[in-house]
Amino acid sequence: MRILVTGTAGFIGAALAQRLLDRGDEVLGIDNHNDYYDPSLKEARLARFVDHPGYAHRRADLADASAVNDAFASFKPQRVVNLAAQAGVRYSLTNPQAYLQSNLVGFGNILEGCRHHAVEHLVYASSSSVYGANRKMPFAVEDAVDHPVSLYAASKKANELMAHSYSHLYGLPTTGLRFFTVYGPWGRPDMSPMLFADRISRGEPIDVFNHGNHSRDFTYIDDIVEGVIRTLDHPAEPDPGYDAEAPNPGTSNAPYRVYNIGNDQPVQLMRFIELLEQNLGRSVEKRLLPMQPGDVPDTWADVSALRRDVGYAPGTSIEDGVARFVDWYREYFNR
Repeated sequence: MRILVTGTAGFIGAALAQRLLDRGDEVLGIDNHNDYYDPSLKEARLARFVDHPGYAHRRADLADASAVNDAFASFKPQRVVNLAAQAGVRYSLTNPQAYLQSNLVGFGNILEGCRHHAVEHLVYASSSSVYGANRKMPFAVEDAVDHPVSLYAASKKANELMAHSYSHLYGLPTTGLRFFTVYGPWGRPDMSPMLFADRISRGEPIDVFNHGNHSRDFTYIDDIVEGVIRTLDHPAEPDPGYDAEAPNPGTSNAPYRVYNIGNDQPVQLMRFIELLEQNLGRSVEKRLLPMQPGDVPDTWADVSALRRDVGYAPGTSIEDGVARFVDWYREYFNR
């Protein structure tokens, strides 16, 4: 298939592009290579496959409607995976405009491209952050998600609503994937696994928010990519059992679906740090601090809908995943 993937210099996008190329798909990648974090890491991810004969790359911003339209018109993708976005909860507290441009304007341009070029299926990244102030555990796609606690979370919920309107109005099959705390080789340096590994390896103290009482449904990168591919190959269809008098937020009478992709096994943050210490071979001083604005204490993915519809659920243990991450970290940074 011809598949357009946005964010291919990013953590998940690069891993997905490689998998699609390995199975014989033709991939057009779009990325704006911004400097939200070290661009050299983005270039290094991209260097692993940018010369593949099945791959073409465009440096463009999704908020640039003409650039997005040109990519659709020239490449004529059959399916689209939108992973490009301004990421990060804490950054959204001080730089809200970046989220409005990338996550709302940019996603709107992707929807328009799909609409006008008869795309068979759009899969897009949502986030576990949409569950916001919810305290019912585990988080299920059937739950209401109307109380976001950051603009980042609100932008991802908005993406789901925008996608549904296009599924309803234009029959565009769309699937939103709520990723839960993705980690592993080539991960983002603004996320806790890389931040902690850096400080542990240098013998510097780490900041542990919520006094270490967080738990997270850490999900290994390979499991995330497998979930993306399984859903990409399973275009959304109208739910024949959808009841408009008792609506299910995860389905619709339009070709629309939302799934959680998480490990379904929340891990205490202190346990995650302990595993990093063990694999890096040194302990670290922990500065226990209050919870930060926009953060949530716990996440836990109910993946029953994903398992039911596409026959898949993540399964990499936290022990195996952290060990693989540390092996990559030591090799890449020569530490």
